[in-house]
Amino acid sequence: MLIIDSALVFFLSNILLGEFQTYMILQVKEDRCKLSRCIIRSDISASCSASASYPLSESQAISKFRGICFYAVTSFVAIFLFVLMVVAHPFVLLFDKYRRKAQHLIAKVWALLTISPFLKIEFEGLHNLPAKDAPAVYVSNHQSFLDIYTLLTLGKSFKFISKTSIFLFPIIGWAMYFLGTIPLKRLDSRSQLDCLKRCMDLVKKGASVFFFPEGTRSKDGKLGTFKKGAFSVAVKTGVPVIPVTLIGTGKIMPAGMEGRLNPGGIKVVIHPPIEGKDPDFLCSEARKKIADVLIREGYET
Repeated sequence: MLIIDSALVFFLSNILLGEFQTYMILQVKEDRCKLSRCIIRSDISASCSASASYPLSESQAISKFRGICFYAVTSFVAIFLFVLMVVAHPFVLLFDKYRRKAQHLIAKVWALLTISPFLKIEFEGLHNLPAKDAPAVYVSNHQSFLDIYTLLTLGKSFKFISKTSIFLFPIIGWAMYFLGTIPLKRLDSRSQLDCLKRCMDLVKKGASVFFFPEGTRSKDGKLGTFKKGAFSVAVKTGVPVIPVTLIGTGKIMPAGMEGRLNPGGIKVVIHPPIEGKDPDFLCSEARKKIADVLIREGYET
């Protein structure tokens, strides 16, 4: 739910450093949150001292260590695969400008090599994926930073939609550019309109697009309200909507706790395509299919 919009100025010398800085920023935010909880507890009980702050349990320490290893692996793998993306890009623009299958293949390898040492992914409903190169609008629930890695393992050439600020992240942002990810300024209505127009243009030219209709990651695991932009694109271009349910990513790497990687497994459920000429109907049906699976797996919606 990866990709470059800026020039290649930073290149290889900054790659590993950039990923490490990203991890440290996440750790600092997490530590600040803990300190805040400790101060509040002190005000209430007057018993919180420096030595009484929340110590990490063994499981938390393991999750943090796994998180460090996860980012180390993804950075190391990215160094080599990113070079392939750079080399392949001129040829991709010449021969496959819209689908960019070569870049998506590299991204799939990156995601698999990153996730495989730590997590197992189970797929259900792979037969529901469209025929090769058939355009579609994919929609999914959004729980975690891991969602993008998980979806890339499908190997489908769909274009994600991402906040413009993410394009500045080392490796992730750069790879997003190569994959053809569509930038969006959330609070800018003109940017939202341009984004939808670009999605429709890509679909008409044979590419697929991927939306997280909730608009942001769920903080509590509950399924949020779906926005209708994705379904309007499907109706106006005459392509099917493919609902996808992601299970487990939010427990393994919760939103706001990206510095940790808890143990667990991920399940991806691909639902049968939905077609129709009413965006409201498509929105309701897609959300219902995703919610039904989440309820079956013990989640609240």
